[in-house]
Amino acid sequence: MGQKVNPIGLRLGVNRTWDSRWFAARQEYAKLLHQDLKIRKELKEKLNAAGVSRIIIERPHKKCRITIYAARPGVVIGKKGADIDKLRKDISALTEGEVFLNLVEVRKPEVDSQLVAESIAQQLERRVAFRRAMKRSIQSAMRLGAKGIRMNLSGRLGGAEIARMEWYREGRVPLHTLRADIDFGFAEALTTYGIIGVKVWIFKGEVLEHDPMAQDKRWSQEASGPSSNERPERGERNNRGPRRDRNNKEA
Repeated sequence: MGQKVNPIGLRLGVNRTWDSRWFAARQEYAKLLHQDLKIRKELKEKLNAAGVSRIIIERPHKKCRITIYAARPGVVIGKKGADIDKLRKDISALTEGEVFLNLVEVRKPEVDSQLVAESIAQQLERRVAFRRAMKRSIQSAMRLGAKGIRMNLSGRLGGAEIARMEWYREGRVPLHTLRADIDFGFAEALTTYGIIGVKVWIFKGEVLEHDPMAQDKRWSQEASGPSSNERPERGERNNRGPRRDRNNKEA
């Protein structure tokens, strides 16, 4: 069962919660759900260059609060916040009530399954060799703390006449274990030979307690913590020893 089903849907209510968080009466439910689909489609198209990983929609009383997880939030904000104001007006036309936009930076896009899948799809469209793209992404994810990663590519790989599927795995990816925190992403590469599907599973550890908000808490901790790629401030030597005085050189 775990091998076939979407790992996100299988773990809803266990260690992950829904991306649309609102309650509606029976006669309003279909309308609000359709609005959510249109909002997500609009944001994905307009923020294609921002590296959008996840969009969470909440609907408090007569309001719409949208949280966007993006690898490059500066692209969303624009110069002096002009782009995000325009985006808020465009989204307001798709839904009822006042719209609030929140931005959260994805500090480690190499271990975000959706961003990894989209990155591989973009490389395939640029005619990068698919095995090289897969292995490079796997090495980056494992180096930045992933416990395991698995990738599936299916289609006319390398322009072959017959479509096939190839997959790579490194580390552990326990799909049957419900307490496993597994992130799943999917993207499509539109190549000259046809569509190539990209699926990525990333295992980030186990959640031992029953907490549907566990993954959201981990996302917020990663967003508030320092980035692994940030250069230390001047003066923070990180146990590199005392600074050598260049003026007192030995003769």
